Formats: sequence, C-alpha cells, structure tokens
Amino acid sequence: MTLLPNPLSAILLASGLTLFSFGATRRPDPGLKMTGLIALGLALVPSPAQADEFVEAADGATIDCTLARGALTRIALVEDGFANVSKMASGYPYNDFEVTHEPVRGDIYVSVPQQYASAKVSFFATSSAGYVYKFACRVDGEDASQLFVTNPALARSEASDWETRSAAPDEAAIRLIEAMASDAVLPGFRARAELSRPRQTDTLEVQQIAHYEGAELTGQAFVLRNTGKTPVDLAGERDAPAGALAFAYGADSLAPGESTRAFLVFRKGGLE
Repeated sequence: MTLLPNPLSAILLASGLTLFSFGATRRPDPGLKMTGLIALGLALVPSPAQADEFVEAADGATIDCTLARGALTRIALVEDGFANVSKMASGYPYNDFEVTHEPVRGDIYVSVPQQYASAKVSFFATSSAGYVYKFACRVDGEDASQLFVTNPALARSEASDWETRSAAPDEAAIRLIEAMASDAVLPGFRARAELSRPRQTDTLEVQQIAHYEGAELTGQAFVLRNTGKTPVDLAGERDAPAGALAFAYGADSLAPGESTRAFLVFRKGGLE
C-alpha cells in the first residue's frame, strides 16, 4: 500500500478530510475480517424505491418509466436538454396526455389527466445533442415525480477529456474525493443518489448515499455512524477496502452517537 504524497494530501486536509491510502490494488480477500471500513468494499443492498427515477439510455433506446396520473412528471436529461417532442394525438383532446417543453433548462413536463383511459403513454423526444429517445411509460401513482436520463456517450467523452487533462491518476482520484465531499460533480461524471440499507459492522453503521461514475474512475460516498458506547478510531483503519484506489474519512474518530462521511475511489470495474 502506498501512502499519498504530502502535497496532494494537503488538498483534502484543507477540506477537513483525512486520506489514508492511495494506490491499493489488491483483489478482495475472502478471509478478510468484517470490521471497520473493510465492509465498504463489499456489495451493498440495493436502495429502496424512491420518488425520483434515474435511467441510463443510449441514442435510439426505449426508456421504460412511470408517470404520475393527475400530477406532473418532470423529465430531465443530464448534461443535455430536450429540443423537440413528438407524440400522436388521441383524438380526445380533453382526455389526452400533454407534453410541455420548457426551453430554459431543456426539460419536458408530462401531464396525464385522471380520465386518461390507457395505462400506458408513449412518445419520442430529440435532445439538443442530437440523440433520440422513445419513452414507453406506465401510468401509476398520484404524486409529482422526476425522471433523470443519462447518456453514457456524453459522460464518456467528457470524463475522458477531464481525466486525460489531469496531471496523474492520483490527482484525478483526489479531485473526485474532493468533489464528493462538497456535493459537486466533476465534468463528465454522472452522480446519483444511492441510499442503501445500513450495514452494521461491530459498532460502526455504514450506509452508502451516493455513486459517481466516470470513464476511468468510480466514486462512492458513505455515512458512518458510531452506534456503540465507546469511540471508534477511524485513523487506525489504514488498510484500504478491497480493490479501492483511494479512500478518505471526514473525521479521525467518532464519539458514541456521532457520524461522518467516507469516500472511496475505484478504477472502473474495480468492484468486479
């Protein structure tokens, strides 16, 4: 395991973070004990259903989604925007669904009336970057909702440019951790909420809250909680979680009942 050089660690220290490891590339050890931050390197339980939907789609793909009945559904393209929407009229103008284009941000809003007869809605949309998507959605639910669509082609090109411009892989990993710590998104990275069920390892509760993905790097953000009656020494956990390229904590130790955040960076595919 190689410790981070001092000039780069200063970046995180200025943000109140402590980086313990850089360059750890070992494969998962099936005999590794389940204590402390080692558990962060393991697969987490999928997040429960949320009101907002996040979908990844390529050019020409059919997007399956859920639209609210009697309420608005906002559909937004990440790093892009809608330029045009095409739909067939049902012949019943008072019972038909409507798609409204909002030109400032490039979002579209879909309104499905209560009396709309079908349980499905379909239409085509073209983005400002020239991508075409077919939406084939179910009508379910009564609350306003949001759908965020990401296109890997956009993220891949921008992430490759940004990561190539970085002076070295270690700097790219540090910048990604710094961005996650400030709830920012680097150019070309896609970020999504990833609220997992908390996992308990001894007295430390671990819960993933966000996932960041670029062309070469993947980042994960977690919340750590001390559920025990004695302090937890995070500074003593200097072994990188299996497969991690770099990781950092928001505090050196946690008193009983306290929480902090932790951040992991992997090379793309490093969790496989």
